[in-house]
Amino acid sequence: MAETDAFMPAPELGRSFRPGLGINLLMRDVGEGVRFAKEVLGAAILHADADFAAIRFGDSVWMLHHDNTYRGNVVRGLVEGLVGRGAGVELRIYGCSPDEAEARARAQGFTVLAGAIDKPHGLRECVILDHEGYVWVPGIGIPDPTK
Repeated sequence: MAETDAFMPAPELGRSFRPGLGINLLMRDVGEGVRFAKEVLGAAILHADADFAAIRFGDSVWMLHHDNTYRGNVVRGLVEGLVGRGAGVELRIYGCSPDEAEARARAQGFTVLAGAIDKPHGLRECVILDHEGYVWVPGIGIPDPTK
């Protein structure tokens, strides 16, 4: 995986975060995580190297860290040896077409747990597993038929 030309230093990145939810996914292969984000979800890659990636979709930014960057971190022991690292967590990407994401996921060989379907809670969504076992749910709002 080619590293992007320039990215802010880690302390600057940390200070740039605003109040809200931050997501960081530990990965055995950051390059595959970047490929999934870009080719399946249609996300923009702000920075990517073998150990770290910063990814944007709409107003959301999330990070990927390779396991080796978490030496000495208490979280590393929780994920070592796990096949499905995100068990019980859905990573929902609002504004991402589930039909398009499903088609790209199938073409790339990812597991689609549930194909795109209109749900009673007002979203059209699908459910996809990435290479680490994280569950991604791309979704878009279903137009209100009464309006």
